[in-house]
Amino acid sequence: MAVQLRRRGYSDFIVLEKADSVGGTWRDNTYPGCACDVPSLMYSYSFESRGSWSKVWSSQPEIEQYLKEISDKRGVTQKIHFGQKLVSGYWSESESRWHLRTESGREYIAQYVVSGVGALHIPNYPNIPGIDEFAGQAFHSAKWDHTVDLQGKRVAVIGTGASAIQFVPFVQKEAGTLTVFQRTPAWVLPRKNFAVPTALRTVLSKIPITRRLARWSVYWGAESLAFGLNGHSNLMRPIEKVAKWNIERSIADPELRRKLMPSYRIGCKRILGSNDYYPALAAPNTTVISDRIEKVTADSIVTADGVSHPVDVIIYATGFHVTDGFDQLALKGARGEDLPSHWHRTGINTHLGITTEGFPNLFFLLGPNTGLGHNSVVFMIEQQIKYIMKAIDAVDSRGAQRVDVRPEVQEHFNKNIQHKLAKGVWTNGGCTSWYLDSQGVNRTVWPGFTWQYWRATKDFKPAEYEIA
Repeated sequence: MAVQLRRRGYSDFIVLEKADSVGGTWRDNTYPGCACDVPSLMYSYSFESRGSWSKVWSSQPEIEQYLKEISDKRGVTQKIHFGQKLVSGYWSESESRWHLRTESGREYIAQYVVSGVGALHIPNYPNIPGIDEFAGQAFHSAKWDHTVDLQGKRVAVIGTGASAIQFVPFVQKEAGTLTVFQRTPAWVLPRKNFAVPTALRTVLSKIPITRRLARWSVYWGAESLAFGLNGHSNLMRPIEKVAKWNIERSIADPELRRKLMPSYRIGCKRILGSNDYYPALAAPNTTVISDRIEKVTADSIVTADGVSHPVDVIIYATGFHVTDGFDQLALKGARGEDLPSHWHRTGINTHLGITTEGFPNLFFLLGPNTGLGHNSVVFMIEQQIKYIMKAIDAVDSRGAQRVDVRPEVQEHFNKNIQHKLAKGVWTNGGCTSWYLDSQGVNRTVWPGFTWQYWRATKDFKPAEYEIA
Protein backbone atom coordinates (compact mmCIF):
# COMPACT_ATOMS: atom_id res chain seq x y z
CA MET A 1 0.00 0.00 0.00
CA ALA A 2 2.83 2.36 0.90
CA VAL A 3 4.61 1.61 -2.37
CA GLN A 4 1.51 2.36 -4.42
CA LEU A 5 0.87 5.61 -2.55
CA ARG A 6 4.47 6.58 -3.33
CA ARG A 7 4.04 5.69 -6.99
CA ARG A 8 0.94 7.89 -7.17
CA GLY A 9 2.80 10.85 -5.71
CA TYR A 10 1.32 10.78 -2.21
CA SER A 11 3.70 11.71 0.58
CA ASP A 12 1.35 12.56 3.48
CA PHE A 13 1.03 9.04 4.85
CA ILE A 14 2.70 6.92 7.51
CA VAL A 15 2.82 3.24 8.37
CA LEU A 16 2.37 2.14 11.98
CA GLU A 17 4.35 -1.02 12.73
CA LYS A 18 4.24 -2.73 16.11
CA ALA A 19 7.65 -4.38 15.66
CA ASP A 20 11.07 -2.88 14.99
CA SER A 21 11.41 -4.04 11.38
CA VAL A 22 9.28 -4.94 8.36
CA GLY A 23 8.38 -8.50 7.44
CA GLY A 24 5.23 -9.38 9.39
CA THR A 25 4.73 -13.11 9.67
CA TRP A 26 8.02 -13.63 7.80
CA ARG A 27 9.82 -11.67 10.49
CA ASP A 28 8.07 -13.34 13.44
CA ASN A 29 8.19 -16.99 12.37
CA THR A 30 11.78 -18.18 12.56
CA TYR A 31 11.26 -21.84 13.38
CA PRO A 32 13.54 -24.33 11.61
CA GLY A 33 12.26 -25.21 8.15
CA CYS A 34 9.95 -22.19 7.93
CA ALA A 35 9.01 -21.63 4.29
CA CYS A 36 6.10 -20.55 2.13
CA ASP A 37 3.73 -23.16 0.67
CA VAL A 38 2.97 -21.01 -2.39
CA PRO A 39 5.61 -20.94 -5.16
CA SER A 40 7.83 -17.88 -4.86
CA LEU A 41 7.15 -16.71 -8.41
CA MET A 42 3.54 -16.15 -7.35
CA TYR A 43 4.12 -15.28 -3.69
CA SER A 44 5.68 -11.95 -4.64
CA TYR A 45 4.49 -8.58 -5.89
CA SER A 46 3.68 -8.13 -9.57
CA PHE A 47 5.45 -4.76 -9.51
CA GLU A 48 8.54 -6.34 -7.97
CA SER A 49 8.72 -9.79 -9.52
CA ARG A 50 12.00 -11.60 -9.06
CA GLY A 51 13.73 -14.37 -10.95
CA SER A 52 16.49 -14.99 -8.44
CA TRP A 53 14.52 -17.07 -5.93
CA SER A 54 16.82 -19.88 -4.81
CA LYS A 55 14.05 -22.49 -4.45
CA VAL A 56 10.60 -23.12 -5.86
CA TRP A 57 9.12 -22.50 -2.40
CA SER A 58 11.18 -19.86 -0.62
CA SER A 59 12.35 -20.03 2.96
CA GLN A 60 11.50 -17.50 5.66
CA PRO A 61 14.86 -15.63 5.60
CA GLU A 62 14.66 -15.14 1.82
CA ILE A 63 11.10 -13.77 1.92
CA GLU A 64 11.90 -11.48 4.86
CA GLN A 65 14.93 -10.14 2.99
CA TYR A 66 12.80 -9.59 -0.13
CA LEU A 67 10.33 -7.47 1.87
CA LYS A 68 13.10 -5.43 3.50
CA GLU A 69 14.77 -4.78 0.14
CA ILE A 70 11.49 -3.60 -1.41
CA SER A 71 10.79 -1.32 1.54
CA ASP A 72 14.21 0.32 1.21
CA LYS A 73 14.30 0.39 -2.60
CA ARG A 74 10.84 1.92 -2.92
CA GLY A 75 11.49 4.59 -0.31
CA VAL A 76 8.89 3.58 2.27
CA THR A 77 11.09 2.48 5.18
CA GLN A 78 11.46 6.09 6.28
CA LYS A 79 7.65 6.41 6.31
CA ILE A 80 7.30 3.62 8.87
CA HIS A 81 6.91 4.44 12.57
CA PHE A 82 8.38 1.34 14.19
CA GLY A 83 7.46 0.17 17.67
CA GLN A 84 4.00 1.75 17.43
CA LYS A 85 1.28 -0.76 18.30
CA LEU A 86 -2.24 0.53 17.71
CA VAL A 87 -4.43 0.09 20.80
CA SER A 88 -7.48 2.24 20.09
CA GLY A 89 -9.02 4.79 17.79
CA TYR A 90 -12.21 6.66 17.00
CA TRP A 91 -13.85 8.36 14.05
CA SER A 92 -14.63 12.05 14.55
CA GLU A 93 -17.76 12.85 12.57
CA SER A 94 -17.25 16.61 12.91
CA GLU A 95 -13.68 16.44 11.60
CA SER A 96 -14.12 13.48 9.22
CA ARG A 97 -10.88 12.15 10.61
CA TRP A 98 -9.63 9.10 12.47
CA HIS A 99 -7.87 9.61 15.79
CA LEU A 100 -5.55 6.70 16.56
CA ARG A 101 -3.64 5.98 19.76
CA THR A 102 -0.69 3.63 20.11
CA GLU A 103 0.61 1.72 23.10
CA SER A 104 3.32 4.35 23.62
CA GLY A 105 0.63 7.02 24.08
CA ARG A 106 1.17 8.76 20.74
CA GLU A 107 -1.85 10.05 18.84
CA TYR A 108 -2.13 10.06 15.07
CA ILE A 109 -4.85 11.85 13.11
CA ALA A 110 -5.64 10.65 9.59
CA GLN A 111 -8.33 10.96 6.97
CA TYR A 112 -7.99 7.32 5.92
CA VAL A 113 -6.96 4.20 7.80
CA VAL A 114 -5.85 1.04 6.01
CA SER A 115 -5.64 -2.13 8.12
CA GLY A 116 -2.76 -4.29 6.93
CA VAL A 117 -2.50 -6.41 10.07
CA GLY A 118 -2.80 -9.77 8.32
CA ALA A 119 -4.13 -12.95 9.84
CA LEU A 120 -1.12 -14.93 11.03
CA HIS A 121 0.52 -12.80 13.71
CA ILE A 122 -1.28 -13.40 17.03
CA PRO A 123 -0.22 -16.82 18.39
CA ASN A 124 -3.06 -18.99 19.64
CA TYR A 125 -2.16 -20.88 22.82
CA PRO A 126 -4.37 -23.86 23.72
CA ASN A 127 -6.71 -23.64 26.67
CA ILE A 128 -5.32 -26.64 28.56
CA PRO A 129 -5.46 -26.86 32.36
CA GLY A 130 -2.04 -26.60 33.96
CA ILE A 131 0.02 -25.16 31.11
CA ASP A 132 1.18 -22.33 33.39
CA GLU A 133 2.41 -24.89 35.92
CA PHE A 134 4.80 -26.59 33.49
CA ALA A 135 8.31 -26.33 34.94
CA GLY A 136 10.17 -27.08 31.71
CA GLN A 137 10.72 -24.84 28.70
CA ALA A 138 7.75 -24.02 26.49
CA PHE A 139 7.17 -21.73 23.52
CA HIS A 140 4.92 -21.22 20.49
CA SER A 141 6.26 -22.04 17.04
CA ALA A 142 5.66 -18.40 16.03
CA LYS A 143 7.84 -17.27 18.95
CA TRP A 144 10.57 -19.86 18.53
CA ASP A 145 13.06 -19.82 21.39
CA HIS A 146 16.43 -20.43 19.74
CA THR A 147 18.15 -20.50 23.13
CA VAL A 148 16.48 -23.80 24.01
CA ASP A 149 18.74 -26.78 23.34
CA LEU A 150 16.60 -29.70 22.16
CA GLN A 151 19.52 -32.13 21.93
CA GLY A 152 18.59 -35.34 23.71
CA LYS A 153 15.52 -33.78 25.36
CA ARG A 154 12.03 -35.21 25.71
CA VAL A 155 10.16 -32.86 23.40
CA ALA A 156 6.39 -32.56 22.96
CA VAL A 157 4.80 -30.88 19.96
CA ILE A 158 1.13 -29.95 20.33
CA GLY A 159 -0.50 -29.49 16.93
CA THR A 160 -0.01 -30.91 13.43
CA GLY A 161 -0.80 -28.05 11.07
CA ALA A 162 1.16 -26.08 8.49
CA SER A 163 3.94 -24.98 10.86
CA ALA A 164 4.37 -28.35 12.56
CA ILE A 165 4.92 -30.30 9.35
CA GLN A 166 7.81 -27.98 8.54
CA PHE A 167 9.66 -28.01 11.87
CA VAL A 168 8.86 -31.52 13.20
CA PRO A 169 11.48 -33.19 10.93
CA PHE A 170 14.16 -30.88 12.35
CA VAL A 171 13.07 -31.43 15.95
CA GLN A 172 12.93 -35.20 15.46
CA LYS A 173 16.60 -35.26 14.47
CA GLU A 174 17.65 -33.37 17.63
CA ALA A 175 15.30 -34.65 20.30
CA GLY A 176 15.99 -37.70 22.42
CA THR A 177 12.29 -38.51 22.17
CA LEU A 178 9.57 -36.64 20.31
CA THR A 179 5.89 -36.93 21.25
CA VAL A 180 3.49 -35.35 18.76
CA PHE A 181 -0.01 -34.64 20.04
CA GLN A 182 -2.43 -34.65 17.14
CA ARG A 183 -6.05 -33.54 17.35
CA THR A 184 -6.92 -33.94 13.65
CA PRO A 185 -4.59 -35.39 10.99
CA ALA A 186 -3.77 -33.21 7.99
CA TRP A 187 -3.73 -34.17 4.32
CA VAL A 188 -0.09 -33.96 3.27
CA LEU A 189 0.93 -34.20 -0.37
CA PRO A 190 4.44 -35.29 -1.35
CA ARG A 191 6.61 -32.28 -2.15
CA LYS A 192 10.32 -31.84 -2.74
CA ASN A 193 11.50 -28.24 -2.62
CA PHE A 194 13.77 -28.06 -5.65
CA ALA A 195 16.62 -25.62 -5.86
CA VAL A 196 16.25 -23.43 -8.96
CA PRO A 197 19.26 -24.03 -11.26
CA THR A 198 21.59 -21.05 -11.62
CA ALA A 199 21.09 -20.92 -15.39
CA LEU A 200 17.30 -20.76 -15.02
CA ARG A 201 17.56 -18.07 -12.35
CA THR A 202 19.73 -16.03 -14.72
CA VAL A 203 17.20 -16.38 -17.55
CA LEU A 204 14.27 -15.46 -15.28
CA SER A 205 16.16 -12.47 -13.89
CA LYS A 206 17.42 -11.04 -17.18
CA ILE A 207 14.48 -11.79 -19.52
CA PRO A 208 11.27 -10.37 -17.98
CA ILE A 209 8.95 -12.13 -20.45
CA THR A 210 10.14 -15.55 -19.19
CA ARG A 211 9.40 -14.46 -15.63
CA ARG A 212 5.92 -13.30 -16.60
CA LEU A 213 5.20 -16.56 -18.43
CA ALA A 214 6.45 -18.62 -15.49
CA ARG A 215 4.33 -16.58 -13.07
CA TRP A 216 1.33 -16.93 -15.38
CA SER A 217 1.69 -20.73 -15.51
CA VAL A 218 2.02 -21.00 -11.72
CA TYR A 219 -1.05 -18.78 -11.27
CA TRP A 220 -3.33 -20.75 -13.59
CA GLY A 221 -2.08 -24.08 -12.29
CA ALA A 222 -3.03 -23.08 -8.75
CA GLU A 223 -6.27 -21.49 -9.93
CA SER A 224 -7.53 -24.81 -11.28
CA LEU A 225 -7.84 -26.11 -7.70
CA ALA A 226 -10.72 -23.71 -7.11
CA PHE A 227 -13.01 -26.01 -9.13
CA GLY A 228 -12.71 -28.76 -6.55
CA LEU A 229 -12.81 -26.51 -3.51
CA ASN A 230 -15.97 -24.70 -4.53
CA GLY A 231 -18.84 -27.11 -5.03
CA HIS A 232 -17.15 -29.89 -6.99
CA SER A 233 -15.34 -31.77 -4.24
CA ASN A 234 -15.34 -35.04 -6.23
CA LEU A 235 -12.70 -33.42 -8.42
CA MET A 236 -10.41 -33.54 -5.38
CA ARG A 237 -10.45 -37.36 -5.25
CA PRO A 238 -7.36 -37.83 -7.46
CA ILE A 239 -5.40 -35.45 -5.22
CA GLU A 240 -6.72 -37.33 -2.19
CA LYS A 241 -5.42 -40.58 -3.67
CA VAL A 242 -1.95 -39.07 -4.02
CA ALA A 243 -2.07 -37.97 -0.37
CA LYS A 244 -3.15 -41.47 0.72
CA TRP A 245 -0.30 -42.97 -1.31
CA ASN A 246 2.05 -40.58 0.47
CA ILE A 247 0.97 -42.03 3.82
CA GLU A 248 1.18 -45.63 2.61
CA ARG A 249 4.65 -45.29 1.13
CA SER A 250 6.03 -43.50 4.22
CA ILE A 251 4.35 -45.32 7.12
CA ALA A 252 4.79 -49.08 7.58
CA ASP A 253 3.05 -49.36 10.97
CA PRO A 254 -0.70 -49.95 10.35
CA GLU A 255 -1.71 -48.33 13.67
CA LEU A 256 0.24 -45.16 12.86
CA ARG A 257 -1.25 -45.15 9.39
CA ARG A 258 -4.70 -45.26 10.93
CA LYS A 259 -3.92 -42.28 13.16
CA LEU A 260 -2.59 -40.23 10.25
CA MET A 261 -5.39 -40.96 7.77
CA PRO A 262 -7.83 -38.01 7.66
CA SER A 263 -11.55 -38.77 7.65
CA TYR A 264 -12.58 -35.56 5.85
CA ARG A 265 -12.37 -34.44 2.24
CA ILE A 266 -9.05 -32.97 1.17
CA GLY A 267 -9.19 -29.17 0.98
CA CYS A 268 -11.52 -28.85 3.98
CA LYS A 269 -8.40 -27.83 5.91
CA ARG A 270 -5.35 -26.27 4.27
CA ILE A 271 -3.60 -28.76 1.97
CA LEU A 272 -0.02 -29.27 3.08
CA GLY A 273 3.10 -30.55 1.33
CA SER A 274 6.17 -32.36 2.66
CA ASN A 275 8.46 -35.27 1.86
CA ASP A 276 10.00 -35.56 5.32
CA TYR A 277 7.08 -35.09 7.74
CA TYR A 278 5.78 -38.67 7.65
CA PRO A 279 9.28 -40.23 7.86
CA ALA A 280 9.88 -38.08 10.97
CA LEU A 281 6.67 -39.41 12.54
CA ALA A 282 7.70 -42.96 11.67
CA ALA A 283 11.15 -42.56 13.24
CA PRO A 284 11.98 -44.79 16.24
CA ASN A 285 12.22 -41.86 18.66
CA THR A 286 8.79 -40.40 17.69
CA THR A 287 5.37 -41.24 19.15
CA VAL A 288 2.11 -39.86 17.78
CA ILE A 289 -0.67 -39.42 20.35
CA SER A 290 -4.22 -38.84 19.15
CA ASP A 291 -5.91 -38.99 22.56
CA ARG A 292 -7.21 -35.67 23.88
CA ILE A 293 -4.93 -33.78 26.26
CA GLU A 294 -6.48 -33.64 29.72
CA LYS A 295 -3.94 -31.45 31.51
CA VAL A 296 -0.32 -30.38 31.80
CA THR A 297 1.65 -30.96 35.00
CA ALA A 298 5.05 -29.64 36.06
CA ASP A 299 6.86 -32.30 34.03
CA SER A 300 4.34 -34.11 31.85
CA ILE A 301 1.31 -34.03 29.58
CA VAL A 302 -1.61 -36.18 30.70
CA THR A 303 -4.06 -37.48 28.10
CA ALA A 304 -7.71 -38.46 28.50
CA ASP A 305 -6.83 -42.14 28.75
CA GLY A 306 -4.98 -41.35 32.00
CA VAL A 307 -1.49 -41.84 30.56
CA SER A 308 1.19 -39.38 31.71
CA HIS A 309 3.77 -38.47 29.07
CA PRO A 310 6.97 -37.05 30.64
CA VAL A 311 8.39 -34.06 28.72
CA ASP A 312 11.17 -31.51 29.12
CA VAL A 313 10.12 -29.08 26.37
CA ILE A 314 6.69 -28.21 24.93
CA ILE A 315 6.36 -26.58 21.50
CA TYR A 316 2.90 -25.22 20.72
CA ALA A 317 2.08 -25.52 17.02
CA THR A 318 -1.46 -24.38 17.64
CA GLY A 319 -1.82 -21.69 15.00
CA PHE A 320 -3.09 -18.15 15.26
CA HIS A 321 -6.08 -16.04 16.19
CA VAL A 322 -7.57 -15.55 12.73
CA THR A 323 -11.29 -14.79 12.71
CA ASP A 324 -10.96 -13.20 16.17
CA GLY A 325 -7.74 -11.42 15.21
CA PHE A 326 -9.72 -8.29 14.37
CA ASP A 327 -10.56 -7.99 18.08
CA GLN A 328 -7.23 -6.18 18.30
CA LEU A 329 -8.64 -3.34 16.18
CA ALA A 330 -10.47 -1.37 18.88
CA LEU A 331 -11.66 1.32 16.46
CA LYS A 332 -14.90 3.18 17.21
CA GLY A 333 -16.90 4.01 14.11
CA ALA A 334 -19.38 6.73 13.23
CA ARG A 335 -21.97 5.45 15.73
CA GLY A 336 -19.53 5.16 18.63
CA GLU A 337 -19.42 1.36 18.59
CA ASP A 338 -16.01 -0.28 18.39
CA LEU A 339 -15.30 -2.74 15.59
CA PRO A 340 -14.98 -5.92 17.73
CA SER A 341 -18.28 -5.21 19.52
CA HIS A 342 -19.96 -4.35 16.21
CA TRP A 343 -18.85 -7.59 14.57
CA HIS A 344 -19.65 -9.69 17.65
CA ARG A 345 -23.19 -8.35 17.42
CA THR A 346 -23.70 -8.54 13.64
CA GLY A 347 -21.13 -11.11 12.56
CA ILE A 348 -18.05 -10.19 10.56
CA ASN A 349 -19.60 -8.41 7.59
CA THR A 350 -17.85 -6.38 4.93
CA HIS A 351 -18.18 -5.38 1.31
CA LEU A 352 -15.57 -7.19 -0.80
CA GLY A 353 -13.57 -7.79 2.39
CA ILE A 354 -12.38 -4.18 2.06
CA THR A 355 -14.93 -1.86 3.71
CA THR A 356 -17.48 -2.22 6.50
CA GLU A 357 -20.62 -0.13 7.02
CA GLY A 358 -20.50 2.47 9.81
CA PHE A 359 -16.72 2.81 9.69
CA PRO A 360 -16.02 5.53 7.13
CA ASN A 361 -12.63 5.73 5.41
CA LEU A 362 -11.53 2.42 6.97
CA PHE A 363 -10.16 -0.17 4.55
CA PHE A 364 -8.88 -3.72 4.99
CA LEU A 365 -6.08 -5.51 3.18
CA LEU A 366 -6.61 -9.27 3.30
CA GLY A 367 -9.82 -8.60 5.20
CA PRO A 368 -12.63 -11.07 5.95
CA ASN A 369 -13.43 -13.65 3.28
CA THR A 370 -10.49 -12.76 1.05
CA GLY A 371 -8.11 -15.48 2.21
CA LEU A 372 -7.38 -18.39 -0.11
CA GLY A 373 -7.01 -22.13 0.05
CA HIS A 374 -5.53 -22.54 -3.40
CA ASN A 375 -3.57 -19.53 -4.68
CA SER A 376 -1.46 -16.57 -3.56
CA VAL A 377 -3.02 -14.02 -1.21
CA VAL A 378 -0.53 -11.47 -2.58
CA PHE A 379 -2.70 -11.37 -5.70
CA MET A 380 -5.74 -10.55 -3.55
CA ILE A 381 -3.88 -7.84 -1.63
CA GLU A 382 -2.82 -6.14 -4.85
CA GLN A 383 -6.43 -6.00 -6.11
CA GLN A 384 -7.52 -4.52 -2.78
CA ILE A 385 -4.85 -1.82 -2.94
CA LYS A 386 -5.99 -0.81 -6.44
CA TYR A 387 -9.59 -0.64 -5.20
CA ILE A 388 -8.68 1.50 -2.18
CA MET A 389 -6.75 3.91 -4.39
CA LYS A 390 -9.84 4.29 -6.59
CA ALA A 391 -12.01 4.90 -3.53
CA ILE A 392 -9.68 7.67 -2.36
CA ASP A 393 -9.73 9.14 -5.87
CA ALA A 394 -13.54 9.11 -5.85
CA VAL A 395 -13.61 11.08 -2.58
CA ASP A 396 -10.98 13.57 -3.71
CA SER A 397 -12.51 14.16 -7.15
CA ARG A 398 -15.80 15.17 -5.49
CA GLY A 399 -14.18 17.47 -2.98
CA ALA A 400 -15.63 15.19 -0.31
CA GLN A 401 -14.14 13.95 2.98
CA ARG A 402 -15.57 10.51 3.66
CA VAL A 403 -16.75 7.30 2.05
CA ASP A 404 -18.92 4.64 3.69
CA VAL A 405 -20.41 1.54 2.09
CA ARG A 406 -24.21 1.41 1.95
CA PRO A 407 -25.73 -1.22 4.33
CA GLU A 408 -27.80 -2.89 1.63
CA VAL A 409 -24.74 -3.31 -0.62
CA GLN A 410 -22.80 -4.93 2.19
CA GLU A 411 -25.72 -7.19 3.08
CA HIS A 412 -26.09 -8.33 -0.52
CA PHE A 413 -22.38 -9.14 -0.78
CA ASN A 414 -22.39 -11.18 2.42
CA LYS A 415 -25.54 -13.13 1.57
CA ASN A 416 -24.05 -13.96 -1.79
CA ILE A 417 -20.70 -15.04 -0.42
CA GLN A 418 -22.18 -17.20 2.35
CA HIS A 419 -24.49 -18.82 -0.22
CA LYS A 420 -21.44 -19.78 -2.29
CA LEU A 421 -19.48 -20.93 0.76
CA ALA A 422 -22.34 -23.27 1.69
CA LYS A 423 -21.51 -25.31 -1.42
CA GLY A 424 -17.77 -25.43 -0.78
CA VAL A 425 -15.55 -28.10 0.74
CA TRP A 426 -14.92 -25.97 3.85
CA THR A 427 -18.62 -26.37 4.73
CA ASN A 428 -19.33 -29.84 3.37
CA GLY A 429 -15.94 -31.52 3.69
CA GLY A 430 -16.52 -32.95 7.17
CA CYS A 431 -14.04 -30.94 9.21
CA THR A 432 -13.73 -27.86 11.38
CA SER A 433 -10.87 -25.47 10.71
CA TRP A 434 -9.45 -22.05 11.50
CA TYR A 435 -11.37 -20.77 8.48
CA LEU A 436 -14.52 -20.84 10.65
CA ASP A 437 -15.49 -18.43 13.42
CA SER A 438 -16.88 -19.45 16.83
CA GLN A 439 -20.36 -19.85 15.29
CA GLY A 440 -19.03 -22.13 12.55
CA VAL A 441 -19.38 -19.47 9.84
CA ASN A 442 -16.60 -19.18 7.27
CA ARG A 443 -15.30 -15.61 7.61
CA THR A 444 -11.92 -16.30 6.08
CA VAL A 445 -11.98 -17.80 2.59
CA TRP A 446 -12.94 -16.33 -0.77
CA PRO A 447 -15.36 -18.85 -2.39
CA GLY A 448 -14.24 -18.90 -5.97
CA PHE A 449 -11.50 -18.06 -8.41
CA THR A 450 -9.16 -15.15 -7.78
CA TRP A 451 -9.89 -13.79 -11.25
CA GLN A 452 -13.50 -13.43 -10.10
CA TYR A 453 -12.26 -11.29 -7.21
CA TRP A 454 -10.21 -9.24 -9.68
CA ARG A 455 -13.36 -8.67 -11.72
CA ALA A 456 -15.42 -7.77 -8.62
CA THR A 457 -12.86 -5.18 -7.46
CA LYS A 458 -11.74 -3.91 -10.87
CA ASP A 459 -14.04 -0.90 -10.72
CA PHE A 460 -14.95 1.24 -7.73
CA LYS A 461 -18.69 1.94 -7.97
CA PRO A 462 -19.58 5.23 -6.24
CA ALA A 463 -23.28 4.28 -6.20
CA GLU A 464 -22.48 1.54 -3.68
CA TYR A 465 -21.19 4.13 -1.22
CA GLU A 466 -22.22 7.27 0.60
CA ILE A 467 -19.62 9.87 -0.34
CA ALA A 468 -19.84 13.16 1.52
